[in-house]
Amino acid sequence: MNTIVVLPTYNEAENIGPMVAALLGLGIPDLRILVVDDASPDGTGAVADRLAAEYPGRVDVLHRTGPRGLGRAYIAGFQRALREGAEVIVQMDCDFSHNPADVPRLLAPIPEYDLVIGSRYVPGGGVAADWGWERRLLSRWGNFYARTILGSRIHDLTGGFRAWRRETVEGLRLNRVRSQGYIFQVETAYLCERMGYRILEVPIHFEERRKGRSKMSLRVQIEAALRVWQVRWRYRYENRGHG
Repeated sequence: MNTIVVLPTYNEAENIGPMVAALLGLGIPDLRILVVDDASPDGTGAVADRLAAEYPGRVDVLHRTGPRGLGRAYIAGFQRALREGAEVIVQMDCDFSHNPADVPRLLAPIPEYDLVIGSRYVPGGGVAADWGWERRLLSRWGNFYARTILGSRIHDLTGGFRAWRRETVEGLRLNRVRSQGYIFQVETAYLCERMGYRILEVPIHFEERRKGRSKMSLRVQIEAALRVWQVRWRYRYENRGHG
Protein backbone atom coordinates (compact mmCIF):
# COMPACT_ATOMS: atom_id res chain seq x y z
CA MET A 1 0.00 0.00 0.00
CA ASN A 2 1.71 3.15 -1.25
CA THR A 3 1.52 5.45 1.79
CA ILE A 4 2.71 9.04 2.01
CA VAL A 5 2.90 10.82 5.36
CA VAL A 6 2.38 14.55 4.92
CA LEU A 7 4.21 16.57 7.59
CA PRO A 8 3.53 20.31 7.56
CA THR A 9 6.33 22.18 9.33
CA TYR A 10 6.97 25.66 10.61
CA ASN A 11 9.96 26.06 12.94
CA GLU A 12 10.36 22.34 13.64
CA ALA A 13 14.12 22.06 13.06
CA GLU A 14 14.62 20.19 16.33
CA ASN A 15 11.80 17.72 15.73
CA ILE A 16 11.92 16.89 12.03
CA GLY A 17 14.98 14.61 12.16
CA PRO A 18 13.75 12.41 15.04
CA MET A 19 10.26 12.28 13.52
CA VAL A 20 11.53 11.12 10.13
CA ALA A 21 13.71 8.48 11.82
CA ALA A 22 10.78 7.27 13.92
CA LEU A 23 8.45 6.99 10.91
CA LEU A 24 10.98 5.17 8.74
CA GLY A 25 11.79 2.93 11.69
CA LEU A 26 8.23 1.59 11.74
CA GLY A 27 9.15 -0.82 8.97
CA ILE A 28 6.01 -0.08 6.95
CA PRO A 29 6.55 -1.16 3.33
CA ASP A 30 6.14 1.56 0.71
CA LEU A 31 5.93 4.35 3.30
CA ARG A 32 7.27 7.71 2.18
CA ILE A 33 7.41 11.09 3.90
CA LEU A 34 6.60 14.46 2.38
CA VAL A 35 7.74 17.44 4.45
CA VAL A 36 5.80 20.59 3.57
CA ASP A 37 7.76 23.52 4.96
CA ASP A 38 6.34 27.03 5.14
CA ALA A 39 9.66 28.87 4.79
CA SER A 40 10.57 28.25 8.43
CA PRO A 41 13.03 30.90 9.65
CA ASP A 42 14.71 28.37 11.97
CA GLY A 43 16.11 26.35 9.07
CA THR A 44 13.63 23.46 9.12
CA GLY A 45 13.62 23.39 5.32
CA ALA A 46 17.39 22.95 5.13
CA VAL A 47 17.26 20.12 7.70
CA ALA A 48 14.51 18.47 5.65
CA ASP A 49 16.61 18.77 2.49
CA ARG A 50 19.48 16.97 4.22
CA LEU A 51 17.10 14.21 5.28
CA ALA A 52 15.84 13.88 1.71
CA ALA A 53 19.44 13.46 0.53
CA GLU A 54 20.06 10.90 3.28
CA TYR A 55 16.92 8.89 2.45
CA PRO A 56 16.46 9.20 -1.33
CA GLY A 57 13.11 7.90 -2.50
CA ARG A 58 11.79 7.80 1.08
CA VAL A 59 11.79 11.49 2.04
CA ASP A 60 10.85 14.47 -0.12
CA VAL A 61 10.45 18.16 0.64
CA LEU A 62 7.95 20.71 -0.64
CA HIS A 63 9.09 24.27 0.03
CA ARG A 64 6.19 26.71 0.12
CA THR A 65 6.94 30.38 -0.43
CA GLY A 66 3.45 31.78 -0.94
CA PRO A 67 0.84 32.63 1.70
CA ARG A 68 1.34 30.52 4.80
CA GLY A 69 -1.23 28.55 6.73
CA LEU A 70 -1.85 25.02 7.91
CA GLY A 71 -4.71 24.48 5.50
CA ARG A 72 -2.72 25.68 2.49
CA ALA A 73 0.21 23.49 3.52
CA TYR A 74 -1.97 20.39 3.81
CA ILE A 75 -3.74 21.02 0.53
CA ALA A 76 -0.41 21.46 -1.27
CA GLY A 77 0.91 18.31 0.39
CA PHE A 78 -2.20 16.26 -0.41
CA GLN A 79 -2.13 17.37 -4.04
CA ARG A 80 1.56 16.46 -4.33
CA ALA A 81 0.93 13.07 -2.71
CA LEU A 82 -1.89 12.34 -5.15
CA ARG A 83 0.32 13.23 -8.11
CA GLU A 84 2.97 10.85 -6.78
CA GLY A 85 0.52 7.96 -6.67
CA ALA A 86 -0.28 7.72 -2.97
CA GLU A 87 -2.94 5.14 -2.19
CA VAL A 88 -3.15 6.32 1.41
CA ILE A 89 -2.27 9.75 2.83
CA VAL A 90 -1.45 10.17 6.51
CA GLN A 91 -1.54 13.62 8.05
CA MET A 92 0.07 14.32 11.41
CA ASP A 93 1.96 16.90 13.43
CA CYS A 94 5.75 16.94 13.40
CA ASP A 95 6.21 17.80 17.08
CA PHE A 96 5.50 14.30 18.50
CA SER A 97 2.13 15.32 19.94
CA HIS A 98 1.02 12.56 17.57
CA ASN A 99 2.91 9.38 18.36
CA PRO A 100 4.42 7.92 15.16
CA ALA A 101 4.00 4.44 16.70
CA ASP A 102 0.24 4.91 16.23
CA VAL A 103 0.51 5.19 12.44
CA PRO A 104 0.06 1.41 11.87
CA ARG A 105 -3.14 1.53 13.94
CA LEU A 106 -4.54 4.21 11.64
CA LEU A 107 -3.52 2.31 8.52
CA ALA A 108 -4.91 -1.07 9.58
CA PRO A 109 -8.62 -0.26 8.98
CA ILE A 110 -7.92 1.04 5.46
CA PRO A 111 -9.54 0.28 2.98
CA GLU A 112 -12.60 -0.88 4.96
CA TYR A 113 -12.89 2.78 5.97
CA ASP A 114 -12.42 5.91 3.88
CA LEU A 115 -11.07 8.08 6.69
CA VAL A 116 -9.51 6.93 9.96
CA ILE A 117 -9.16 9.57 12.68
CA GLY A 118 -6.83 9.31 15.65
CA SER A 119 -9.22 10.45 18.37
CA ARG A 120 -8.58 11.87 21.82
CA TYR A 121 -12.25 11.72 22.72
CA VAL A 122 -13.35 8.13 22.23
CA PRO A 123 -12.93 5.45 24.92
CA GLY A 124 -9.24 4.70 25.32
CA GLY A 125 -8.12 8.09 24.01
CA GLY A 126 -6.71 10.95 26.04
CA VAL A 127 -4.39 13.91 26.32
CA ALA A 128 -1.08 14.58 28.02
CA ALA A 129 -1.15 14.25 31.79
CA ASP A 130 0.53 17.64 32.25
CA TRP A 131 -2.26 19.53 30.49
CA GLY A 132 -3.89 21.93 32.94
CA TRP A 133 -7.62 21.89 33.50
CA GLU A 134 -8.02 25.10 31.46
CA ARG A 135 -6.43 23.55 28.40
CA ARG A 136 -8.41 20.33 28.79
CA LEU A 137 -11.64 22.27 29.14
CA LEU A 138 -10.91 24.49 26.15
CA SER A 139 -10.07 21.52 23.94
CA ARG A 140 -13.17 19.56 24.94
CA TRP A 141 -15.35 22.62 24.63
CA GLY A 142 -13.98 23.31 21.14
CA ASN A 143 -14.90 19.84 19.97
CA PHE A 144 -18.31 19.94 21.67
CA TYR A 145 -19.02 23.36 20.15
CA ALA A 146 -18.07 22.27 16.62
CA ARG A 147 -20.00 18.99 16.88
CA THR A 148 -23.11 20.80 18.14
CA ILE A 149 -23.09 23.54 15.50
CA LEU A 150 -22.45 21.07 12.68
CA GLY A 151 -24.58 18.21 13.99
CA SER A 152 -21.56 15.93 13.58
CA ARG A 153 -21.14 12.48 15.07
CA ILE A 154 -17.34 12.70 14.93
CA HIS A 155 -15.95 12.98 18.46
CA ASP A 156 -12.60 14.59 17.55
CA LEU A 157 -13.34 17.06 14.77
CA THR A 158 -10.31 19.22 15.52
CA GLY A 159 -7.73 16.42 15.64
CA GLY A 160 -5.08 16.38 12.92
CA PHE A 161 -3.89 12.76 13.05
CA ARG A 162 -5.64 10.99 10.17
CA ALA A 163 -5.31 8.40 7.41
CA TRP A 164 -7.17 9.02 4.16
CA ARG A 165 -7.87 6.72 1.25
CA ARG A 166 -6.80 8.25 -2.03
CA GLU A 167 -10.34 8.09 -3.39
CA THR A 168 -11.65 9.99 -0.38
CA VAL A 169 -9.24 12.89 -0.84
CA GLU A 170 -10.04 13.02 -4.55
CA GLY A 171 -13.75 13.00 -3.77
CA LEU A 172 -13.46 15.97 -1.41
CA ARG A 173 -12.29 18.18 -4.32
CA LEU A 174 -9.62 20.03 -2.38
CA ASN A 175 -9.87 23.16 -4.51
CA ARG A 176 -13.12 24.05 -2.70
CA VAL A 177 -11.67 23.67 0.82
CA ARG A 178 -10.97 27.22 1.96
CA SER A 179 -10.19 26.98 5.66
CA GLN A 180 -6.81 27.90 7.07
CA GLY A 181 -5.41 27.22 10.50
CA TYR A 182 -6.92 24.55 12.69
CA ILE A 183 -10.43 24.94 11.25
CA PHE A 184 -9.05 23.04 8.23
CA GLN A 185 -9.34 19.87 10.33
CA VAL A 186 -13.00 20.58 11.09
CA GLU A 187 -13.91 21.41 7.52
CA THR A 188 -12.33 18.35 5.91
CA ALA A 189 -13.71 15.89 8.47
CA TYR A 190 -17.19 17.42 8.32
CA LEU A 191 -17.19 17.45 4.53
CA CYS A 192 -16.15 13.80 4.52
CA GLU A 193 -19.03 13.03 6.87
CA ARG A 194 -21.55 15.02 4.83
CA MET A 195 -20.54 13.14 1.70
CA GLY A 196 -21.30 9.80 3.34
CA TYR A 197 -17.80 8.38 3.52
CA ARG A 198 -17.04 5.66 6.05
CA ILE A 199 -15.28 7.18 9.06
CA LEU A 200 -13.65 5.36 11.96
CA GLU A 201 -12.16 6.92 15.10
CA VAL A 202 -9.39 4.99 16.84
CA PRO A 203 -8.19 6.07 20.30
CA ILE A 204 -4.86 7.87 20.60
CA HIS A 205 -3.03 9.58 23.44
CA PHE A 206 -2.20 13.15 22.51
CA GLU A 207 1.19 14.10 23.95
CA GLU A 208 2.79 17.46 24.67
CA ARG A 209 5.20 18.56 21.96
CA ARG A 210 8.81 17.50 22.55
CA LYS A 211 10.65 20.66 21.58
CA GLY A 212 9.85 24.12 20.31
CA ARG A 213 6.82 26.31 20.88
CA SER A 214 3.19 25.49 20.19
CA LYS A 215 1.40 27.45 17.47
CA MET A 216 -1.92 27.09 19.30
CA SER A 217 -3.25 30.10 21.17
CA LEU A 218 -6.55 31.32 22.57
CA ARG A 219 -6.91 33.68 19.61
CA VAL A 220 -6.45 30.82 17.16
CA GLN A 221 -9.06 28.72 18.95
CA ILE A 222 -11.58 31.57 19.12
CA GLU A 223 -11.11 32.23 15.40
CA ALA A 224 -11.67 28.54 14.67
CA ALA A 225 -14.87 28.54 16.74
CA LEU A 226 -16.26 31.47 14.78
CA ARG A 227 -15.41 29.89 11.45
CA VAL A 228 -17.37 26.74 12.29
CA TRP A 229 -20.47 28.69 11.24
CA GLN A 230 -18.91 29.38 7.84
CA VAL A 231 -18.28 25.67 7.38
CA ARG A 232 -21.89 24.85 8.23
CA TRP A 233 -23.19 27.44 5.76
CA ARG A 234 -20.78 26.43 3.01
CA TYR A 235 -21.87 22.77 2.97
CA ARG A 236 -25.53 23.16 3.93
CA TYR A 237 -26.61 21.61 0.62
CA GLU A 238 -23.91 18.94 0.44
CA ASN A 239 -25.53 15.57 -0.30
CA ARG A 240 -24.81 12.56 1.84
CA GLY A 241 -23.36 10.68 -1.08
CA HIS A 242 -19.95 10.64 -2.74
CA GLY A 243 -19.98 13.85 -4.75
